[in-house]
Amino acid sequence: MDICFEGLTSVWQRLKDDGKPVVLYGMGDGADKVLNAFDKFGIKASAVMASDEFVRGQSFHGFEVKKLSQIEEEYGDFNIALCFASQLEDVMNHIKAVAKRHTVLVPSVPAFGSTLFDERFIAENINAIKSAYSLFEDELSKKVYKNILKFYYTGELYLLDEITTDKDEAFKSLLQLGDSEVYVDLGAYNGDTIDEFLHYCKGSYRKIVAFEPNSKNFAKLQTHCGNMSNIDLWQLGSYSRNTVLTFNNKAGRNSAISDKGVETRVAAVDSILCGLAASYIKADVEGADVETVLGMKKTLQNFKPKLNFAAYHRFEDIFRLPLLIKQINSEYKIYLRHHPYIPAWDTNLYCI
Repeated sequence: MDICFEGLTSVWQRLKDDGKPVVLYGMGDGADKVLNAFDKFGIKASAVMASDEFVRGQSFHGFEVKKLSQIEEEYGDFNIALCFASQLEDVMNHIKAVAKRHTVLVPSVPAFGSTLFDERFIAENINAIKSAYSLFEDELSKKVYKNILKFYYTGELYLLDEITTDKDEAFKSLLQLGDSEVYVDLGAYNGDTIDEFLHYCKGSYRKIVAFEPNSKNFAKLQTHCGNMSNIDLWQLGSYSRNTVLTFNNKAGRNSAISDKGVETRVAAVDSILCGLAASYIKADVEGADVETVLGMKKTLQNFKPKLNFAAYHRFEDIFRLPLLIKQINSEYKIYLRHHPYIPAWDTNLYCI
């Protein structure tokens, strides 16, 4: 593996040592996590900014939230720490426009958990990082892997620009869905990924099995799919075994296992399929990714369905998921793609 972190400066070290004021761009969970990391690394935030349309005199962690023009008047030159995520084209273009005027770095914090991608993380996981690299099937996958790891470490936006591809490339050149798929959708939300599936299989399929743990999302899913045939909808989260866990009950896609929230049923995919020969499985399961794979071992061994797995919820996912999938079924060919998103979300494993 020819990736090397030597000679690179971590985003945390750069923000600490650069000597310029550090301005947080964004509010919410991401900014909370970044500020917690700042405390760990001894980094001082000087101000908080938001896009002009979101500035309404609010405060965040004691800072008055200001517009970029106000920050420029006050500080002149400064570094920006991006603290939110978006896949919207206009938002990403705005971030890139700001980056032409000021240094914009992305301190990577995990979507789930508290582990940071720093020197200690690299040292503890370097063997697994190297082992996973050898599993990727094509040069683009290896380039994506190296750039994502370097992005996690340095926070440099250009590393994402070099590897971003549209989902069409993955669906048409890798997944190549047919007209008789048995599709398992784990984290079906309101039915949008079922629509995605129908688009690429041109509306023809044998069966759909969909999991969605959140009650409000599940009601929307039922309404959305009410007129569809050969579809089984389950108000479940996917996991390594059948049990009841606590979910945070957040709206949208962010319903996930948590310390506090609503008791929610979860199940191993194998136990629901009961030997049904799944041919394509998509999983976006908000941090329960390894447990989900463990709960479908028999399906992966017996039927080798095509897989479309999110690989960004935890920093470990990008290497531990391919290693686990390959261990369960060595016949898989494993690919990695990053689709338009800032930061490195929507980085997915495609296993064929």
